[in-house]
Amino acid sequence: MANSYYDATDLSKFGNITEYQKTMGDKFFGWYGEVFKDSALTAKEKSLIALAVAHAVQCPYCIDAYSSDAYEKGYSQEQMMEAVHVAAAIRGGASLVHGVQMMNKVKEIAM
Repeated sequence: MANSYYDATDLSKFGNITEYQKTMGDKFFGWYGEVFKDSALTAKEKSLIALAVAHAVQCPYCIDAYSSDAYEKGYSQEQMMEAVHVAAAIRGGASLVHGVQMMNKVKEIAM
């Protein structure tokens, strides 16, 4: 596909979000950097979590960034794909569990 809504080169421009709102942008990047430091979870573990979440929220920029990051931090292709499957299972389950709301509503109006 020649044209895409997402431009991969935009990922390298992420730091520019401070251009229109420096104070909040700087706060975001400070917080973001702190989140991904080693603490109760290692930076490596956080990278794999980020990769899974990137797929759950379907952010192509995040998928690019954390595919590279997780691979560079030593995760195998199999581990990375397994993380994607975990994200897909949670996302699918979240849709299905809302089916209970539909069932409750149908039972209510069918009475």
